[in-house]
Amino acid sequence: MEIARAYIEEAERGIRVAEMMLREKAYAYSIRQCQEAVELLLKASLRLIGIEPPKWRDIGPVLIEFSDRFSDWFRDKIPELAAISRWLRREREPSMYGDEELGLPPTKLYTEPYALKALEGAKLVYAYVRKLLDSYLSKQ
Repeated sequence: MEIARAYIEEAERGIRVAEMMLREKAYAYSIRQCQEAVELLLKASLRLIGIEPPKWRDIGPVLIEFSDRFSDWFRDKIPELAAISRWLRREREPSMYGDEELGLPPTKLYTEPYALKALEGAKLVYAYVRKLLDSYLSKQ
């Protein structure tokens, strides 16, 4: 549980940085921070049920595989969580390296509404995983 808590705390920091980067109009960096936060949060959720998370970035398929181990309310959220994870995972490389085919750096690829959508997704994942952690803590 200690590592899961540490992941959640790190994700909280990432979300705060994403908010700050959004205000500074650093949309690509904000999106990247959101992706990292979602990855950590979903890995924390796996740790809470005793599953060692994989070393790759899109955790959605693993959540789906082990969905029967989660409480009903969280299990109902897994399709949404997996979709957010998959979407942000696809944005990770372009948000860091740009798009070679288009010849655009990351700073030219993203807009404020797109970065806001990423931040909203990260905050939603945070709320669900935080609730999951709290439910485990209340059982101890």
